[in-house]
Amino acid sequence: MQNDLRGNLAAVNERIERAARKVGRNANEIKLVAVSKTHPAEVLQSAIDAGASVFGENKVQEADGKVNVLGREKIEWHLIGHLQSNKARQAAQIFDVIHTLDSIKLAERLERICLEENRASLSVLVQVDLASEATKNGIKEADLPKMIEFLDTCQHLKFDGLMIIPPYFDDVELVRPYFKRLREIRDALLPNGALSMGMSHDFETAIEEGATIVRVGTAIFGAREKIAAN
Repeated sequence: MQNDLRGNLAAVNERIERAARKVGRNANEIKLVAVSKTHPAEVLQSAIDAGASVFGENKVQEADGKVNVLGREKIEWHLIGHLQSNKARQAAQIFDVIHTLDSIKLAERLERICLEENRASLSVLVQVDLASEATKNGIKEADLPKMIEFLDTCQHLKFDGLMIIPPYFDDVELVRPYFKRLREIRDALLPNGALSMGMSHDFETAIEEGATIVRVGTAIFGAREKIAAN
């Protein structure tokens, strides 16, 4: 398993390097989040041994179990799945970055929890909905200015960028306009902000369009493992 993960990580990093070079970017500007949802802690440990240090989880409860086993000292934990308000406190306790902030109400809750938990700073990205897909979350582009205005008042939430989960297309060129538009929005509203966009099948296109964070699971870990619901 570890040898497979080492080879897969090397291959993904080479693809990142190649995509960055194609558009004159430095691959060191791009953070690789290994999407570890549904994979058990022992698989993550093998990934750590193979060189991974940043993991993306979809579910707070599942991530909590892995954090308890693997710790936080040398690992970054990113929440990349939808955050329900009743899980906000637990999320604020265990994650280093939350990619999926999608409402002022949730931002208010996280800010209050950080104060109550004596957490000085919590990095958040705002998930933007550009495709209006019923199955996906995110804030509408038109509502972004109000969200940013609120985040500018926060003492604990650190607004670090934008995130998108675009529609899935076999032809990755059909995804490119969503990545391009998110970059344009970022450039207008938060010029130095992060852009979390791109997954296993389209992260090279995302990098060409300016991604600074890519979320890659299948290309590293292979097909997802099913685990019991918590």
